[in-house]
Amino acid sequence: MNRNNQNNQDNQFGTLAKYYDVLNYNANYKKVADYIENVFAFYNKKPELILDLACGTGNLTVELDKRGYDMTGLDLSSEMLSIAASKKSKKNNNILWLNQDMRCFELYGTVDAIICCFDSLNYILNEQDIKKCFMTVCNYLNPGGLFIFDVNSKYKFEAIYADNNFILEKKQVFCSWQNNYNKRNKTCGFYMTLFIKQPDGSYTRRDETQTEKYYGEKFLTESLINSGFENINIFYDFNCGEKNTKNPERICFAAVKK
Repeated sequence: MNRNNQNNQDNQFGTLAKYYDVLNYNANYKKVADYIENVFAFYNKKPELILDLACGTGNLTVELDKRGYDMTGLDLSSEMLSIAASKKSKKNNNILWLNQDMRCFELYGTVDAIICCFDSLNYILNEQDIKKCFMTVCNYLNPGGLFIFDVNSKYKFEAIYADNNFILEKKQVFCSWQNNYNKRNKTCGFYMTLFIKQPDGSYTRRDETQTEKYYGEKFLTESLINSGFENINIFYDFNCGEKNTKNPERICFAAVKK
């Protein structure tokens, strides 16, 4: 579970935003931050200004800020950004939070690196919008700047998401999550019902629907090249240097602006 349909994200995350961190309790943001720094080292880059695209509730943004990077977090969901901004402390009170669309955002200037993690791009349902996003990313990167992102693999869509059902349960919220994968158009619908515990012990029901689309390595690579990127590398499951793995769940891209 992560980003949302970019056309409706702000509305769909109205309820889920509050419980996003609780339901994603097993997300290892330190591991992902380590991976990103390993990619920096792989390319022999030392970026200072970094944009976290589709940053959600800001956990990765804050983790990288703690490591000394000058961070900007951008997301379409105002509810998610509100939670992200509440995580500020003396160690991360300089983060700039922007409520914008990842397909056509605007920054005050260029940055050294742009990251987009946790399958955020899969929530863009149109190939032209993917290309539009890549063009916008390239526009706001300094020459030689890095673009790092990941998408869900074909294996994850067909074997893990598929038509499977999941139950996520914590003290204050119970989530029933049903999937429906359409192989013809390569989209997977997520149908989530949340039961939220109230102070009097009763539960309130909320329903949310999200959709992800599978994009293959060939299409994404060609789109990067056509958008002005080169020196493209593909890794798997947040392991820099890992190029051969069986049934990876995440395909991780890194590319350099020409």
